[in-house]
Amino acid sequence: MAEAPLPVERKAYDPLWGMDSNGRIPVIQRPGGLSHPERWRYLPEGRLKPGNVLQRFLVSSFIAPYAFRSSELGTGFGLAITDLDFRQQRRREFAALLLSYTTEGQQEYRIKWRRWLHHMDLPEGGILREERSFLESEVGFSRTLTLRFFGLGSDTDADDETSYTDRTFYGDLGLSRTLPHPGSNWVLQFGARGESHDLSGGRVRGRPVTGDAYPELFAAAEHHDMGWLRAGLRYDTRDSTQNPYQGWHVGGLAEWVPLQSGGDRGTRYTLSAGHVFRTRPIFHDGGDAMEENPPTDTLAVGFWNQYTSGKLPFFALPTLGGLDQHRGFIGGRFRGASSWLGALEFRFWVLPRGLAFTRSIRIERIGIALFYEAGAVSDRTSPTRLFGERVRHSYGASLRVSFDRSNPLRFDFGFSEDGMEFSLAYGLSF
Repeated sequence: MAEAPLPVERKAYDPLWGMDSNGRIPVIQRPGGLSHPERWRYLPEGRLKPGNVLQRFLVSSFIAPYAFRSSELGTGFGLAITDLDFRQQRRREFAALLLSYTTEGQQEYRIKWRRWLHHMDLPEGGILREERSFLESEVGFSRTLTLRFFGLGSDTDADDETSYTDRTFYGDLGLSRTLPHPGSNWVLQFGARGESHDLSGGRVRGRPVTGDAYPELFAAAEHHDMGWLRAGLRYDTRDSTQNPYQGWHVGGLAEWVPLQSGGDRGTRYTLSAGHVFRTRPIFHDGGDAMEENPPTDTLAVGFWNQYTSGKLPFFALPTLGGLDQHRGFIGGRFRGASSWLGALEFRFWVLPRGLAFTRSIRIERIGIALFYEAGAVSDRTSPTRLFGERVRHSYGASLRVSFDRSNPLRFDFGFSEDGMEFSLAYGLSF
């Protein structure tokens, strides 16, 4: 299938080109012969504002300070420079620079880049982009003074808390590709990652340092370089991988460490599955049949199971707690040689047309999600042992702000027996 750019009728930029004044995007006629046309995301010409980063500010580029809070990192402040149309290729490439510092002394600097492999200009304006196939890379440095370690297994208590500092450099390169055609159900993943860790004592007041409480585990991970290779395959019927409204998926991922300090080798295996169901809308009418990406309320179910083999440092073992899994617990709250987690999330839109600040600057929609998660870890890889471990529970609510379907921002408030955790992140947790 040819994907060479088609000529677009050039005229003065109109921020509502291809859109209604309230943000509704009418359905377009997709080109004939397109494989899985429902999985090609349409972006109207009005969202493809020309110009440099400053000229496209708050349309496809964002330069913004931000703040966040978590028990693990403290109160943080940072600057995010995000360009959804990097190098002005009509949204084919994305790049972001993130810099942050927290009151607990954590520093993080990251550069991210992604290029979609299947991208098409439309003669009437706008683009189609298949979101499953892409090449991406990331490099970064972080120095975190307050990482937590509670020991291995599900029976650890909050009073077992120790802390350590991790000074990390990393680089990552990944490829995702559908088979046999763009948008197909089968998705292959490959990647490589290099990491260099330098651990030292933590700075959490009133808590012992991890090296004193677990000297053997800490010594084996204290100065650690790792070279990862990963490969994955999944079968995915969802209409979108970034913000799905329906469909299911099941897959596996193997992450092998052939290069590691001390000459050890280890592997981490992940099995995952999920299903997304459309539900009856609560605060809106669900849009109409002649609308692209109509507001849709959903119920999502997810399950993950991780195992390890060989030798890995304690910080690379399966973990529960933090941004994406068991959001009611602090990051790294539970660790072990194996883990499982089940999650349920009800996502619904409250402002289905969002907010328009100017003709070109708008939030597409605003919503809420309610979630519940249950899971466990084990210091053994035996399934019998893992699924017999003590189950931990968390629940909470999340505010969702969507700039477009592929770019949701979430503010999660999670609760558990340990208390409340707040986190901010781009993208859904599952």
